[in-house]
Amino acid sequence: MNKEHITKRFLSYVTIDTESDPNNPAFPSTEKQWDLARFLVKELTDIGMNDITLDENCYVMATLPSNLDYEVPTIGFVSHIDTTPDFTGANVNPQIHHQYDGKDIILNEKENIVLSPSYFQDLLQYKGQTIITTDGSTLLGADDKAGVTEIVSAMEYLINHPEIKHGKIRICFTPDEEVGKGAHKFDVEKFGAEWAYTMDGSQIGELEYENFNAAGAKVTITGKIVHPGYAKGKMINSMTIGSDFVSRLPKNEVPESTEAYDGFFHLHQFEGKVERTLLNFIIRDHDRNLFEERKQFMIDLVNKMNIELGINAIEIDIKDQYFNMKEKIVPVMHIVDIAEEVMTDIGIIPLIKPIRGGTDGSQLSFMGLPCPNIFAGGHNFHGRYEYVPVESMIKATEVIIGISEKVALKFKN
Repeated sequence: MNKEHITKRFLSYVTIDTESDPNNPAFPSTEKQWDLARFLVKELTDIGMNDITLDENCYVMATLPSNLDYEVPTIGFVSHIDTTPDFTGANVNPQIHHQYDGKDIILNEKENIVLSPSYFQDLLQYKGQTIITTDGSTLLGADDKAGVTEIVSAMEYLINHPEIKHGKIRICFTPDEEVGKGAHKFDVEKFGAEWAYTMDGSQIGELEYENFNAAGAKVTITGKIVHPGYAKGKMINSMTIGSDFVSRLPKNEVPESTEAYDGFFHLHQFEGKVERTLLNFIIRDHDRNLFEERKQFMIDLVNKMNIELGINAIEIDIKDQYFNMKEKIVPVMHIVDIAEEVMTDIGIIPLIKPIRGGTDGSQLSFMGLPCPNIFAGGHNFHGRYEYVPVESMIKATEVIIGISEKVALKFKN
């Protein structure tokens, strides 16, 4: 696996701005995602992929035909091309750090932005490796352009090494995953795979088939504005009510205080004036019953506070976003077992754990395409401290190749 080639490919992707927009109902939510999609179509053509399509919704699909003389299941690999709107992805200026020495990495000397192993301890496991970081002013985009890099590189390797036997492989690059729409217009029938893997995990070894059940809750509070000098008994300050609402939620059930299978309520937007305040939450839990209880807790809290206020000042709108794919994966656990075996075969310790989030795979699994998640290698997603070791991208590429080969062997008549 050519380290320089994979590095160059990754850099060519991350320097294309593909930030998605949660406030735009269009699909895709930003025009600039087309730039990378079209770039990928050309690249897939150049490496020799078949059946390359770019549809009206910005989904790129392609086929690597089987080189077997017998039938095996068609499998797929999926990654997303957009980057999160949580932090800017414009004008990404990647920095390459060869032979990482285990010390602080200065991302931006002028602004004193430092990537330090004293805070980000995972860095130390990559001592001696080549690490790609940001310059401290943007995110990197390894989520999920590392996954895109690995899929394209694996397909190129299999094309150039026909001695490696594999069945039919389908790949897809999706838009708008970061705003929760990545699978909404995914054509499962057109994709035509029996199962797939998203290459969208974090550190090397991650293998995931459980994720949160997820919902979004929009709380709208209506107040009344009156001159503050004459406001007694008349003014209703929606922001004060909003603060009270947040204070009544369980204080330790927030992202910064939870881990593993713990669920949470996350307030990610609070904006308002006296007359109107908007609170946007996400609700997460791996357990379906606890998830339903969390939603009901918020509804009950709204009703209770409206009674206390004596008016219906608070409204809530809760919408489910995705569900735990575990219930769809467990009946076909052999697809997880295959990935685990491949990791072990190539010297990777599998880290099987629940995703504290969601991937396209969680929605795809409920659409009839079981889709566990595999590491792409990056760390500290969605911010200026994001980084990815090149060696992790190489290993993820080897996992894709290994899965393709193992499926051919396991399903041989």
